[in-house]
Amino acid sequence: MENLKVFKNKKVLITGHTGFKGSWLTTWLLELGAEIIGISKDIPTNPSMFEILNLRDEITHYIEDIRNLDKITNIIKKEKPDFVFHLAAQPIVSTSYTDPIETITSNVIGTANILEALKQSNHNCTAIMITSDKAYDNVEWVWGYRENDRLGGKDIYSGSKGAAELIIKSYFHSFLKNSNIKLAVARAGNVIGGGDFAKDRIVVDCMKAWSEGKKVEIRSPEATRPWQHVLEPLSGYLRLAEKLYNDNSINGEAFNFGPKSNKNYRVIDLLQDLAKYWNIKEPFTITDNIPFDEAGLLKLNCDKALFYLNWEASLEYEKTIAFTSKWYYNFYKTDIDIKTFTLNQIKEYEREIKWTE
Repeated sequence: MENLKVFKNKKVLITGHTGFKGSWLTTWLLELGAEIIGISKDIPTNPSMFEILNLRDEITHYIEDIRNLDKITNIIKKEKPDFVFHLAAQPIVSTSYTDPIETITSNVIGTANILEALKQSNHNCTAIMITSDKAYDNVEWVWGYRENDRLGGKDIYSGSKGAAELIIKSYFHSFLKNSNIKLAVARAGNVIGGGDFAKDRIVVDCMKAWSEGKKVEIRSPEATRPWQHVLEPLSGYLRLAEKLYNDNSINGEAFNFGPKSNKNYRVIDLLQDLAKYWNIKEPFTITDNIPFDEAGLLKLNCDKALFYLNWEASLEYEKTIAFTSKWYYNFYKTDIDIKTFTLNQIKEYEREIKWTE
């Protein structure tokens, strides 16, 4: 991909590089020839894609909490990255109910610290601040949310993401707009793909249960979500960074990255389709035990990304299912080298990419 050559030999800082999306982004950028600096407070899961792929040996690896401003400032001043992708966050909705303060401090104060560190460093840098589709105030309407719709939902997780967006906006206009730091916001959600081992995620729960020959309990079989493979939003983040690096006109803007508006599927259909690759006839049971309120349909309008970035989702639903289920099946059930398999999925995805100059 000609568009992605901008990252070759560039220093790229990824916060949250040990997580699911961070591990995929690290792997992809290494394949593109970037020099990666990672900041995470820990290895968030066991097993961990970061450790499975032995990424620690290929990068500059910092174990630091983004809530420690002094440490983060020193790292950014020392490394002076050409690009920053800020993914580090408390990403689990259920955890926001059991530990709201952890969620708020990680997602709001942590984000503010990244911005403050960039402000103090003030070297030439292109920063992509990743939040979430949950940043929107979900009023349960059927059409996709646009970038100028209201932010901040009723639950703590949504509130933390909406608050982070307010901090990003105010930091940009107060300090960064006329600085050497160029900044944009990326929003995405309902991401699936191999290598996710986080708790309370339906696909993760399924794959673990199926690997042990068990059925999985599901709460909301009829719930509809705009599922997308992890490489889809990551391609959006990379495209946005490349475009912002070369074009000041989108400095300070926010962009949605999601599947086409007609690509919504029920949980029950998703699981049955994933189960085909495991040859499982009865993959789940249904429970009515719902421990917290779950939002209804929330989908994104991605016209802005199409217009300004020529970006659109590239992977068909069937291939999203195949990519995801085959990754886990090979991890749990075969001796295939999972790192090579992961790189091959990235290369196959690159061939699927539809966006152009």
